[in-house]
Amino acid sequence: MTAEVQLPVHHPHNSLLSMDRNDSSPPTVITVRMIMQGKEVGMIIGKKGDNVKRYREESGAKINISDASCPERIVTVTGTAEQLNKAFDLICTKFEEIREANAQNSGAGNVILPPMSFKLVIPASQCGSLIGKGGNKIKEIRETSGASVQVATDMLPGSTERAVTVSGSSGSITCCLKEICSVMLESPPKGATIPYRPKTAIQAPLMYAAAVGAAAQAGYTLPAQLHPMAAVNVQQQPSTSHVLQQQTPSSQTVTVATE
Repeated sequence: MTAEVQLPVHHPHNSLLSMDRNDSSPPTVITVRMIMQGKEVGMIIGKKGDNVKRYREESGAKINISDASCPERIVTVTGTAEQLNKAFDLICTKFEEIREANAQNSGAGNVILPPMSFKLVIPASQCGSLIGKGGNKIKEIRETSGASVQVATDMLPGSTERAVTVSGSSGSITCCLKEICSVMLESPPKGATIPYRPKTAIQAPLMYAAAVGAAAQAGYTLPAQLHPMAAVNVQQQPSTSHVLQQQTPSSQTVTVATE
């Protein structure tokens, strides 16, 4: 998930505690983004959208889900701190119920289930504040919430954001997300943020088609094993170089190896 926080310019001192203050300042709106797989998204949406509709109504938060054109989906939750806490509590509780029901149905009811995990997407410029000097802040969040928090070293492809994985029980994850949002509010992102966008399922074939066209103009033929659907075969090739075949006027084949 990416935790992307939107701070109104005219309220520089907003924090998660603002919802408890007796003043006229409107509560800060927070946007949290998460990376999820299709099965997880299905649990949030529910049959005919019943689940996500209930989460929206009971929490008051806006919950949007990116289209299904790629394996990874972005789930965006927007609202005040109180609304987000309620929304995540509902989502985590439902995940816990489904996990326990699946374990019972499979005859593994007495087996200790692995912890749930959520992957947030957070601007890299805020990750330093989340970790803290000498790792003190992230250690504090782990101890306070009881959840595991792991910040990825590398940025997500094509973005300036990093993945932050939160694992634990339903209650510990909800508590951890509240702590993370507090840090994000206190330390807004610096500079422009390029958001992470999952690649669609059709991008690889389109890239291959473009490569075929470019190779044809140059007089080359791309080998069949370079087709996206034959990726497994490419990985099994002993050579690490890509091979292009160029047809000469005399119909002789010249092999050109490119790194």
